[in-house]
Amino acid sequence: MFPLSSAAVLWIKALHIVAAIAWMAAMLYLPRLFVYHADAKLGSELSETLKTMERRLLRAIMTPAMIATLALGLVLLFHRGPGAWAEPWWWGKLAGLFGLVAVHGFLARWRREFAEDRNRHPAKFYRIINEIPTVLMIAVVILVVVKPG
Repeated sequence: MFPLSSAAVLWIKALHIVAAIAWMAAMLYLPRLFVYHADAKLGSELSETLKTMERRLLRAIMTPAMIATLALGLVLLFHRGPGAWAEPWWWGKLAGLFGLVAVHGFLARWRREFAEDRNRHPAKFYRIINEIPTVLMIAVVILVVVKPG
């Protein structure tokens, strides 16, 4: 545990929430781009434009937002100390967080496959994938706010 002033904790929480919102926005938008990309003709202007959009979204917004979310969350965790690990809701949040990081990794891999014109999935696949971050986000927010258990 390391001490932070109450004002510092509030600023860190606010920045953590902003970073998480940016991360989630990108995680919801990238699969939507994949839906359009899956239906685009290889080598078409649309396909090439989507490649640029996907790369920029992942590298300029999604990954930095994930890193900020995780870093700020760790600061808050260390501020709370070891007692945080004893709270049952924390383990559910951690599972949801691991799920979000895994989805992030899959989205990055699929973006790379699109960039190399090697997409293997139909648009419907990405429509379904688009729901996973939403479900995980809802679970994490409920666990953090309600703190069941």
